[in-house]
Amino acid sequence: MQNSTIIKPTDRQAARDWDSYYESFIADVEAQTGETDDERKKRMKRLEADNKACCAYYFPKYCYAPSPTFHVAAMNRETLNAEWYEVRMWSRELAKDVVEMMVTLKQTLTGQRKNILFISNSWDKAADLLQPFKLNLEKNARIIADYGIQQMPGSWKDGDFVTTQGASFLAVGAGQSPRGSRNEEVRPDKVIISDIDTDEDVLNPLTIQKRWNWFEKAVFPTRSVSKDTQYIWLGNKIAEDCCVVRAAEMADYVSIVNLETKDGNSSWPEKNKPEHIARIKSKISTKAYQGEYMNNPLSEGDIFTQMTWGKCPPIGSLPFVVNYADPSTSNKDKQKKGTSFKSQFLIGYSNGKFYVYHGFLEQATQATFVNWFWDQKNYVGEKTQVYHYIENNSLQDPFYQQVLKPSIYEKGKESGFISMNEDDRVKPDKAIRIEGNLEPLNRNGQLVLNDDERNNPHMKRLEEQFKLFSMQLKAPADGPDCIEGGWWVVNEKNIRLASDSIKTGRVKHNSKKRF
Repeated sequence: MQNSTIIKPTDRQAARDWDSYYESFIADVEAQTGETDDERKKRMKRLEADNKACCAYYFPKYCYAPSPTFHVAAMNRETLNAEWYEVRMWSRELAKDVVEMMVTLKQTLTGQRKNILFISNSWDKAADLLQPFKLNLEKNARIIADYGIQQMPGSWKDGDFVTTQGASFLAVGAGQSPRGSRNEEVRPDKVIISDIDTDEDVLNPLTIQKRWNWFEKAVFPTRSVSKDTQYIWLGNKIAEDCCVVRAAEMADYVSIVNLETKDGNSSWPEKNKPEHIARIKSKISTKAYQGEYMNNPLSEGDIFTQMTWGKCPPIGSLPFVVNYADPSTSNKDKQKKGTSFKSQFLIGYSNGKFYVYHGFLEQATQATFVNWFWDQKNYVGEKTQVYHYIENNSLQDPFYQQVLKPSIYEKGKESGFISMNEDDRVKPDKAIRIEGNLEPLNRNGQLVLNDDERNNPHMKRLEEQFKLFSMQLKAPADGPDCIEGGWWVVNEKNIRLASDSIKTGRVKHNSKKRF
């Protein structure tokens, strides 16, 4: 059943090195000693009744961080439901494969499951993921001390092994035939499908359909009709249409756990600290982070497919610039705490084009956001008049008046006061505003990002948010929203300037003092 792929010598050596390390990792677990036979049986009975305690005892190397509630709940569902179909869309770093290994080994050691199929996108991948099962049965001293030697001579090879208690494990690659798979009279009574979708496969709908047909016609019917069977899908949602998503439509239960919760906290804080998550987010794109860690596959949108970078006119040649700030503290978005970006951008206008000179776009603290106003002020210097505007609609007003405004005042006492204008207009829908007001400008090359700031990570993030923008707002769009706000203010001032410059047919000279 193994794929006929050529394995390089370096790959073989790497595999041997990894297996050697992993064997040492498992063998380092010492068995309980000094118990009577009766004490051992009582302890085993207690552990078998408590999934969390069972895993902590038999697999202490894996359980170096306390098990979160979603781990325990998943194990309990499998224990309590003999006939079961579950999909777990858990982020990377949430131990979905480890949890499934622990509960499955418990099931086989206690005689609840006899024939395990382990499926992945290839036989090699399935065999690799099955290797920890095999090594724990072979080397884990606590398992051996309580349940006896598990290695069956003559039936103990990678991807295909049988324990002395009669439990069989078989690796299957996507598309390979599992038909007729039996362990004596027992048809597969548990099927684990892990990481069956690949980035390349999901680009082709025909591949996904073919793979799904294979699962429904070749894999699912390997079970016994009259005997309880469990199907456990493990994987991220890496596309809107993939096998994991299709399985979720059929499942008895769907568990979706992201690296961060809706309020921006770590879903497993005992293991993944906020600073760890912040480090990850700072080094990869929003698209990659959302897809790998948040079950939110993003594709570049079809609205802002290309942004214009260009040379901006000297800022001193403009009558004014606007620094538009969005604190992203809308009551409407309280559930999205941690996913919103604070933003400030300097926008100017010249000869029919709107220029984004400089700015900030980050999941920042309030203090950092306040400091940005003075950073923008210093960027402009005395070259021209800068107007500072802050979004302050009805949804944000309590926060601005009670929290942000006093902070700005305190900063002003240290660094010199700046005049703050409030943008309190009642705004239409965010997506409609961004698409309606900015897309035509961008399409015609009238929205220009400062080429001198091309390496500025905040400007890069702005471009990324534009390219990921969709009318469904699946990706953060706080940067484009801020640009739309600044564009509106600049446009209003230009209209006012034009109307003031003409009085009864006489053209008035522009005066910078007016702005």
